[in-house]
Amino acid sequence: MDSSDHHSSWTFLTHHARVLLEIARDPEIRLRDISATIGITERAVQGIVADLHDAGYLSRDRVGRRNRYRLNLHRSFRYPTEAHTPVRALVDLFAAYEDAPRGKPDTSSSSDDGSAAHDQRTALANADHHADDYPA
Repeated sequence: MDSSDHHSSWTFLTHHARVLLEIARDPEIRLRDISATIGITERAVQGIVADLHDAGYLSRDRVGRRNRYRLNLHRSFRYPTEAHTPVRALVDLFAAYEDAPRGKPDTSSSSDDGSAAHDQRTALANADHHADDYPA
């Protein structure tokens, strides 16, 4: 087999990071929508949200029949080599590239501020106001 025929399925971001980013984009997102967006089971998303909650990266508030999530973006990454960096750095990195929804290239030439891409950028950029609910 030629090495060019073999494609590994690894990615740079873990499912935990992807779930955190989806919640940053939409604090009222349903777990089933996260599941559909990132391609894992709803049960796996539930486990990840529980992990993030238990570790202090998010809290949940009940709003009617739905949850509203608040992120603590001041919390640091868990791995020792990144422990000095707050998760805000990850969210900010992706907020800077939200011109194209879900990583798809932006093929439009318009810059309509009412666009879905603008809404996503705004949601990520404003995710930090939820972080102020927690001590650093």
